[in-house]
Amino acid sequence: MTINFFLPRLMPGNPAIAMMARFRGRLTGQTLSAMEVAFGVNTKKGLFAQYLDYFGNSFTGHFGTSLTFFPQSVSHVVFTALPWTIGLVGVTTVLAFILGTFIGIVSAWRRGGLLDSILPPVFVITSAFPYFWIAMVGILTFSLTLHWLPQGFGYTNGDTITWTWAFVADVLEHAILPGLSILITSIGGWILTMRNNMITTLAEDYIRMARAKGLSPTRIMFDYAGRNAVLPNLTGFGMSLGFVISGAILVEYVFAYPGVGYMLLQAVLNEDYPLMQTLFLLITAAVLLAILAVDVVTAIMDPRTRTGS
Repeated sequence: MTINFFLPRLMPGNPAIAMMARFRGRLTGQTLSAMEVAFGVNTKKGLFAQYLDYFGNSFTGHFGTSLTFFPQSVSHVVFTALPWTIGLVGVTTVLAFILGTFIGIVSAWRRGGLLDSILPPVFVITSAFPYFWIAMVGILTFSLTLHWLPQGFGYTNGDTITWTWAFVADVLEHAILPGLSILITSIGGWILTMRNNMITTLAEDYIRMARAKGLSPTRIMFDYAGRNAVLPNLTGFGMSLGFVISGAILVEYVFAYPGVGYMLLQAVLNEDYPLMQTLFLLITAAVLLAILAVDVVTAIMDPRTRTGS
């Protein structure tokens, strides 16, 4: 939180002065002072006093007023964009992990087979491409050339957000291209690491014992080998889930998707200190909670990690 407070203030400029520039200097000095208080950069107070105010406001849930979306509060702005990012990046991250883990398990089990010879190399190559490049190729191919999918944004411009099947279908249609862009560029890493972990696990003595006992190949592959091989990947998956809150900034920027990543970029460009600080704090908390959850799951799946067992 300390770094979170001082980091934006190391940047040149002032959010209140940036707001004044929007109105081309038509605001009075009294208005400027009020804006500085609202944005948490009251120059009449010392830096340490602002620091104490920031701590107190953060613990009470008062994150200030957003410059980018003035006069809306930061809390309202963040919780408006958060569902879009969780729905797009969160679901895509989970799908990439599940599919990558499954393909990695099967590829290692049938090492040298057709599946192992095609899918891992292809997806490892696609993971080397940047998010935004895949996104732009998708827009060029499926939006501008074939006219199959929308070009950008989270839903059709002008529509009202409602809980109807028509609106949900429209949102899903707009999420296909950005979701595929993230999936294609992230699944390769999970496939490769899971395949390598699985190959190492298959050489263990307990796998030979399971085969000697006559257990079915499916049970050995998933219950014995797969369950233990996935453990090293869980920590990386937890961190990926934590960073979901930050959004895929470049993908959201290319598609003008109304998520947290696009909002974070706007906050930096507009010197929006309260919004930047809140998003950084939210990302940090999400990563810590995700790693804690992964530690609990690891302890449940692997009794060796429990103290005294």
